[in-house]
Amino acid sequence: MSLVGLPSTGSPMAVDSPASGAVWARRYRARLLASDALVVTAALTIALFARFGIDGASTPIGPLHTEYWVISAVIGATWLTSLGALRTRDSRVIGMGVTEYKRVFNASAITFGLLAITFLIFQVDIARSYFILAFPLGAVVLTLERWLWRKWLSKQRRFGHYLSRVLVVGQRDDVEYVITQISGESAVAYYVVGAVLDDADSTVRVSGMDAGDHVVPVLADFDNVADTVGALGVNIVIVAGQPSGGAPFIRSLGWELENTAAELVLSSRLTDVAGPRIHFRPVEGLPLIHVEIPRFDGFKHALKRGLDLTTAACALVVLSPCLLLVAALIRLDSPGPVLFRQERCGRGGETFRMVKFRSMVPNAEDNLTGLLDQNEASGTLFKIRNDPRITRIGGFLRKHSIDELPQLWNILVGDMSLVGPRPSLPQEVQKYETHVHRRLYIKPGLTGMWQINGRSDLSWEESVRLDLYYVENWSLAGDLMIIWRTIKVVIHPVGAY
Repeated sequence: MSLVGLPSTGSPMAVDSPASGAVWARRYRARLLASDALVVTAALTIALFARFGIDGASTPIGPLHTEYWVISAVIGATWLTSLGALRTRDSRVIGMGVTEYKRVFNASAITFGLLAITFLIFQVDIARSYFILAFPLGAVVLTLERWLWRKWLSKQRRFGHYLSRVLVVGQRDDVEYVITQISGESAVAYYVVGAVLDDADSTVRVSGMDAGDHVVPVLADFDNVADTVGALGVNIVIVAGQPSGGAPFIRSLGWELENTAAELVLSSRLTDVAGPRIHFRPVEGLPLIHVEIPRFDGFKHALKRGLDLTTAACALVVLSPCLLLVAALIRLDSPGPVLFRQERCGRGGETFRMVKFRSMVPNAEDNLTGLLDQNEASGTLFKIRNDPRITRIGGFLRKHSIDELPQLWNILVGDMSLVGPRPSLPQEVQKYETHVHRRLYIKPGLTGMWQINGRSDLSWEESVRLDLYYVENWSLAGDLMIIWRTIKVVIHPVGAY
């Protein structure tokens, strides 16, 4: 991140937003509450009508109509209370994807679990079909509703709306790192309006740091943080790394911010460690951060294998007509086999024969040597945008990742997984640095972080970073999100060649 000089009259770039910080959060939570109530009411009403029919549920003398409307009201009130109690509308999670969806689902499951036990204890006579239908219907639609709100919120944030104004405090390297990470993540609800450095030159009060689409000015030194917060209407103060004042400075800063509406956030340099692996445990006033060590076997991996097996088997059956059609088009387009088999490295470095639809001429491997000087990729990868070895139908197959579909067979037999690191060639693995071998701790995937973050446009270093992040932080919920995002990338491909 480069430093640039600004005029002494320079000021933070204003956020073009009618509501920011705590104001937009309150308004957005009110909208979520209203839409949650609408979804819950609709789900319970549909379940009621599905169980008894329109006449049976709405007629005044209909069987059990009064009792069921009362029960529906109780379930609805409990459901909305659980959504609030589990903080599904907390400003720290709204618009953040997986965490928000998990809280919504957990709140729904807890609601129906507790009510099922309560109804059983008090012998409340309720039709199980009504009860069973309301839960999945409501949980699915609530998740869909939150997804639609998230899409709307992301669109608003691209125009500078619904953002919290942030001031980053710390030493120069740490501040630059935090600003870079925030600026590179489009889903983050932060707009960095300024920075405070402990090494700021008192004679040059304003300099700047490039944050992508705007310049972040360095506003003050550590003695004027609270005043700067009040003057700029800052919502969040991020302390980056370990400032020179240490714990006493952070404690004093917290006291100074008590008279403002700003939140205090501490940023750690625990890079590439996902939230679920981090746990806080205060001991006699000492805030300890526990970081779970990754596990590469056990129950979670058994569930992952179960998901792989079930999904691959079903996909092969459902897609078999499409697979046969693609095979016929390949055969008509150019002579040679329909499938291409290549040795790749799987978990633990064990090799297997990966299968793909052939997208190049039959002698593509023999022609590779003459193209090495045109390589556009970095590291151990080989990629060129207009590879002359690609056939006419092959270009389309590669663009939309259709050539990868036969790897469902590799998943079925256990060589690969639905989601995982990119499957590497043995000659690539031989060139790995020591830490890169961690990519081989789990099975390679049909899709993964590399697939949804640029594919061939990624540098080798960025590809490795994404793969290692996945290896150490994967979860079933995360896998489902990657699969969902892969579908969107396949429809609107980026970096595929």
